[in-house]
Amino acid sequence: MKIVELNTLLGGEIIRIGPDQPLLLLAGPCVLESGEMAWEIAQEMKAITRRLGISYVFKASFDKANRTSLGSFRGPGLEKGLRQLGRIREEVGVAVVSDIHETNQVEMAADHLDIVQIPAFLCRQTDLLVAAAKSGKTVNLKKGQFVSPWDMEHAVNKLRAAGCERILLTERGTSFGYNNLVVDMRSLPVMRSFGCPVVYDATHSIQLPGGMGGSSGGQREFIPPLTRAAMAVGIDGLFMEVHPDPDKALCDGPNCWPLDQVETLLKQLLAVRAAVHGV
Repeated sequence: MKIVELNTLLGGEIIRIGPDQPLLLLAGPCVLESGEMAWEIAQEMKAITRRLGISYVFKASFDKANRTSLGSFRGPGLEKGLRQLGRIREEVGVAVVSDIHETNQVEMAADHLDIVQIPAFLCRQTDLLVAAAKSGKTVNLKKGQFVSPWDMEHAVNKLRAAGCERILLTERGTSFGYNNLVVDMRSLPVMRSFGCPVVYDATHSIQLPGGMGGSSGGQREFIPPLTRAAMAVGIDGLFMEVHPDPDKALCDGPNCWPLDQVETLLKQLLAVRAAVHGV
């Protein structure tokens, strides 16, 4: 597998992602609720990951364009949201990642982000993939809930054909009946076989899409066991939505992990990784 080198906008710092490299963690709130809260989460997560020897990238969406209900909170929008992410990157000193949904967002997003993320629902959108690839950024491609792991190779090939070699693949569960997701752990080695580092989405994988009627539910209690399983199977990175008070989060609260419990969980996961893989 090729190691992905993430050339951040932080004065030449390089984050290496792949086999025998430090665990990558993409973590933050689901959506930018306020610049102040996001800044505080980024500061705390940076301190935790520095203590544990984990490579850290702050994540948050500037616009949740696929909310269940029209009236659900979506975030500050493209321009304001990217300004907030830019402030976090510069003042906290961390790399940042966020979703893009349309081709006309790519150029502006690339000016502010270290990683451009393709949402799961859009993983087969050829024009969006090509535009993201041509941005020159590392691309985090999330596997659609409706796509088999082996079919993600076609999406990877679209990115590569457009000139992108710095690709991360993220597993976030597969639709299983109504309002339910199931993680097939076979997908992790399958997607790794494409030569891309693989990330496990610990929090969306236990989501219950539309499970609360006008919004999605979640089963937060399953985050630790499923994440330990993914770590044992073998992953290069972890994606987590964290929040100081998940029950009051404006988006995806039921599947967010509490900020004050993050370090304890990460220590468990690193122990599993070391025991199984010696890393």
